[in-house]
Amino acid sequence: MASASRWQDWTSFALAVWLALSPWFAGYSDHDAATGNAAFCGLLLALAAHFEASCCEDSGEWINLGLGLWLVAAPFVLGFAALNSATANAMAVGVLVSALAASTLKLVRLQH
Repeated sequence: MASASRWQDWTSFALAVWLALSPWFAGYSDHDAATGNAAFCGLLLALAAHFEASCCEDSGEWINLGLGLWLVAAPFVLGFAALNSATANAMAVGVLVSALAASTLKLVRLQH
């Protein structure tokens, strides 16, 4: 299973790094809720991706799925939905990470 999902793990890791650094690159670092959410979730996603790649465990995929869904909802829950760059970034990363996690979980089921 490790080779089948390796690209998903690296893609999730790259998205996580982008998410953690995006407040400064996308220009919304002055908004505390959006910045804190991006930095915290980015670090968690990076750790989960590293765990998946190194240990070949499914639990990291479930973490990614949950965090991806949270990222889609976070702008509305945390009140930064009016901040277009932060909202678009959180939602795009959330959808991509969730899709990668779901596809990997489906691969795991097919291989068992």
